[in-house]
Amino acid sequence: MPSGSHVLDVKKFGNPVLRQVAEPIAEIDDSIRELVEEMVDTMYEENGIGLAAPQVGRSLRVFVIDTHFEGDTYGSDGEKALCPKMPVALINPEILSTSGEDISFEEGCLSIPQINASVVRPSNIVLRAQTLDGEIIEADFGGLTARCMQHEIDHLDGVLFTDRAEKDDLKLVAKKLEQLRMKTEKALKKRKSKKRK
Repeated sequence: MPSGSHVLDVKKFGNPVLRQVAEPIAEIDDSIRELVEEMVDTMYEENGIGLAAPQVGRSLRVFVIDTHFEGDTYGSDGEKALCPKMPVALINPEILSTSGEDISFEEGCLSIPQINASVVRPSNIVLRAQTLDGEIIEADFGGLTARCMQHEIDHLDGVLFTDRAEKDDLKLVAKKLEQLRMKTEKALKKRKSKKRK
């Protein structure tokens, strides 16, 4: 771990912050830059490829992403331009359109550890967002990058991949999900009672 890095606590399934619709970011200031830096450190520490601010308890419309792997070839202009610059933060992102075929793919989530399920999503999206430098990007994305972006934008809208998971997969993980939710709620109650003392 590089010195000066700061790993944040990843909020788990059952934490109310994961169900809130995140607030747009009005200004990219030092506090946002610091949050992004900490989110990148946390994403790498947790071996993730994406992390949204609500997952670290901040209800703001920003996520970080790194779907760039050495030797990858990219099919869309957006991927060709953005992937080599990763990790990147995308601020106030929005999906303008979707295209291509709907593809089922197994997803996981740092907020729902050790639980995976198949989710059907469009293969391509046109995304508009702002970078940390204030540049507006609007481009087409496909492949893993498009899927990761859709997953992270869901987080900004209070939606989890389990909400979109295929029914049969969901049945298989329902018990684990319930156990995780109960564990999270128990920990939150414990923290609240400690604060009262």
